[in-house]
Amino acid sequence: MTKRKGETKGQDGPEAYSVEAIVSVDERGQLVLPKSIRQRMGIVPGDRLALVTMEKNGRVCCLNMFKASHLADQARIIVTDAE
Repeated sequence: MTKRKGETKGQDGPEAYSVEAIVSVDERGQLVLPKSIRQRMGIVPGDRLALVTMEKNGRVCCLNMFKASHLADQARIIVTDAE
């Protein structure tokens, strides 16, 4: 899909932001991560994922998903970018 470069303040921040896929949420609130994304992230059955929300004007505007084992590193990047 189309890539759009985002600005980052942290040295370890992402190089680019992109829309990788559009997914649907079923009636139970579940969604399926596309196989290509799971492979690129190294996600295997049984992995735990952390869902981190970002707010703007009191509303959740963004969702970020990380392997739980990488959460501390990703949290440091998010906090640095927010400063």
